[in-house]
Amino acid sequence: MRLGNLLRFKSIHTNIAFAFSCLILCTTVILSFNAYRLSVEAVTNNARDNTMELVHQVNINIQTYINNMESVSNFALGNGDLQRYLSLDDPGAKEGEELAARLSGLFHSIVGSRSDIASILFVGSNGAVVSDRANARTKAYGELTRQEWYTDADEAQGRIIISSSHVQHLFHKEYRWVVSLSRQLSDEAGDYKGVLLVDLNYNIINDLASNIHLGKRGYVFILDPEGDLIYHPQQQIIYTQIKTEEFEKILAADDGSIEVGKGRDAKIYSIRTSDFGWKIVGVTYPDEMVGNKREMQFSSAIWGFLCLVFALAISVFISITLIKPLKNLEKHMKRVEKGDFDIRVDIVSPNEIGKLARTFNLMIGKIKELMNQIVREQETKRVSELKALQAQIQPHFLYNTLDSIIWMAEMNKVDEVVKMTSALSRLLRASIGKGEELVPIAVELEHVENYLMILNIRYRNKFTYSIDVDPELLQCKILKIVLQPLIENSVYHGIKHKADAGHIRITGRKTGGIVELEVADDGVGMDAAIVQTLLDKRRFLETGKGVGLQNVNHRLKLYFGEAFGLQFESEPDEGTTVTLRIPEIVD
Repeated sequence: MRLGNLLRFKSIHTNIAFAFSCLILCTTVILSFNAYRLSVEAVTNNARDNTMELVHQVNINIQTYINNMESVSNFALGNGDLQRYLSLDDPGAKEGEELAARLSGLFHSIVGSRSDIASILFVGSNGAVVSDRANARTKAYGELTRQEWYTDADEAQGRIIISSSHVQHLFHKEYRWVVSLSRQLSDEAGDYKGVLLVDLNYNIINDLASNIHLGKRGYVFILDPEGDLIYHPQQQIIYTQIKTEEFEKILAADDGSIEVGKGRDAKIYSIRTSDFGWKIVGVTYPDEMVGNKREMQFSSAIWGFLCLVFALAISVFISITLIKPLKNLEKHMKRVEKGDFDIRVDIVSPNEIGKLARTFNLMIGKIKELMNQIVREQETKRVSELKALQAQIQPHFLYNTLDSIIWMAEMNKVDEVVKMTSALSRLLRASIGKGEELVPIAVELEHVENYLMILNIRYRNKFTYSIDVDPELLQCKILKIVLQPLIENSVYHGIKHKADAGHIRITGRKTGGIVELEVADDGVGMDAAIVQTLLDKRRFLETGKGVGLQNVNHRLKLYFGEAFGLQFESEPDEGTTVTLRIPEIVD
């Protein structure tokens, strides 16, 4: 109790300072007894980092050689002589022999200028065989086409195939360890006509990997994506299974380090994956880095446990003097989380917790005031957005209509001019209105009928139309000018491209307090993929089309909620139906 009284400081800062003092003392003891462990850990991490860096460098070097092979193959495949040669029906003719001689000279100059390229060979589907050696005897055509590098490239149909290390037998009395790159070549018509083979000298990879030394026993080896060895310093021993590696774990692992095995057999695999799937693996032995690792582990566990118990005991004891007022404050915070902003925290204390409680009360009052302000601002913003969207009309419709009126006036079609001008006047009057957002459906249908009349005159009776809406719906409220863009879409994208005259049908019904208005046409329609993108904003950004439909849908959802808006049904050559859903609103 005396100790408890001593710890009841007036300032929470003093309590925290005392707690941290105890923890720092404990930490100092830990650091004193674990300095060697941390030093060893740093050495181990540095060794791993160095290993990863060496493995990364090997990967870069090998990648460079493979990229060089790809560049050689691209250069050879882009040669015009090779394109002409593979298109010959008889490569043994005079023209074929001349092309083969030039290609062989080209291949020979490439191989002669690079120590890493062992050979280049092209085998065409027309029976042609060209290598970098003009006088060397290659194996029979049938044997070449049955070799793995040819069949793999044939199945890949143009993709680059990189093999594991193997003995290549292309020429009589010659067996060389190589890594092969092969790819199928097609003519201008896209038909595959042969396979080009570029062999990388295996000694290049051997020299790269064998010169890497990772401690006394460490080494580097390389696997292909199927788990076959490309290089291993003890490759023959691996094949006889006297020595093993964890190939499955390596293939399943991501780039980085994994540790396998126990005791003296423990290994650390540092893995790096090349762009073409090879795994470059550096092998190090932890026991070479740390001689007395077991003793240090035991010491660290004992001292860590004792210090942890001591620190926890002090922390729990001190926190008892702090937790009670904080729990009270937490209880009030949870009520605020549930939306109760009328509460006040009654904590009277001279320390920081009392100051925090007073600040909390001020904050709750300010939040409540700000929330009310945000509600008012959001309502104003919603109204402004609706008016902005409603104001987005396309002036080209007015221009086209006036052009049509001028044209009809010049043709002395007085009756049609009067009819179209009257419809346009009513249309503009309805568009301007008195600033109201909602109008009766009857007013919206009158606006639509004027719009249809203008379009029908402009397009010279390209379509007919009918309006069949339940009379009970005529006094229901709807947002202004939401049907016009739907009709415009039906005419411009459906009926306009139809060979014969079309028909637009506007219907309306009420179902369970929901008003549904349909605009259906028998135009050209569209497939399901296009229907899914009609309301996608990205479609408008990419094509510049669809803003009218998006605005209508946005206005409906903004005003009535996310459950309402537009729905589309369409089939090619059958027509399109747009359904507008809004709640039933009657004055």
